[in-house]
Amino acid sequence: MNNIKLAPLLLIFAEVATRRSYTAAAKKLGISKSAISQQIKRLEEDIGQQLLIRSTRGVVLTTAGETLLARSELLDEQLNMAFTELNQLKAQPSGLFKVSVPPFSEKEIVIPAIRQLCLEFPMLTPEIVVTAKWQDLIEHNLDAAVFGGDIKDCDYRALSVSTVSEVFCASPNYIAQFGSPKCLEELSQHKFIATAWHRPKIEIFDNNLNNKQLISIDHSIKVNTLTTGLETALLDMGIALLPEFLVQTHLDGNNLQRVLPDLRGRDWHFYFLHQYKGEKPTHITRFYQLYRHYFLKACTKQKA
Repeated sequence: MNNIKLAPLLLIFAEVATRRSYTAAAKKLGISKSAISQQIKRLEEDIGQQLLIRSTRGVVLTTAGETLLARSELLDEQLNMAFTELNQLKAQPSGLFKVSVPPFSEKEIVIPAIRQLCLEFPMLTPEIVVTAKWQDLIEHNLDAAVFGGDIKDCDYRALSVSTVSEVFCASPNYIAQFGSPKCLEELSQHKFIATAWHRPKIEIFDNNLNNKQLISIDHSIKVNTLTTGLETALLDMGIALLPEFLVQTHLDGNNLQRVLPDLRGRDWHFYFLHQYKGEKPTHITRFYQLYRHYFLKACTKQKA
């Protein structure tokens, strides 16, 4: 006997048995009286025992019916409790909220977003994973992930956060010692700080992101995070191609200077990844809104 298939029949039986009426149960469940009768008959046939007896005074339970009602009522109560808890969870999310975010964004983007999220949903326990690597949501038990660059083929949903473009820059000390390239061809004569996210051939554009060129540059050092790339440039170690909003403060303070100012790298698209195909939980939607808000605010601040 497949007991799982009997669960809906037990709930119908519990309604009839509790109300001692097929008519009242049909009205409560929103189905016809004949449909109720057919379901009860099917249940009795499947378990091989009579559960209800119809009389002029209504419905009478057999001994087997009394026994089953006690268990069926518990099933109904457990089901109601489960849906009540789900509705409460939807209204007030709780528990672990694990999210992966890229480096460089902690101070002005991630922490303010998480702080506001916790104010709105105090029962959440955030866990923040900072990494530049692609993080599979299921494999790493993530509720969401922010990723910059080309997204791998996957079944996850990707919401746009924003795009950022890159500029060539170097420290004033480096430029004073080695000079500044006058054209793209001269870049190969300089120390170049390579990054792990660039392809072997780097895409270069004009400032309107037109006239695409592909170049290969030998590097003197290679880094795998934006923070490290920024620090190596600040310490006079070479010319780097870094996101404009990341370096703008240093450009304004003359800690860095733009090199080849008529050229820039590609636009990098940042995405917010989640695995919900239908309606997202409230806190997932809210974190996306907050992360995007602070991301755009940080970019606008650097450009101001």
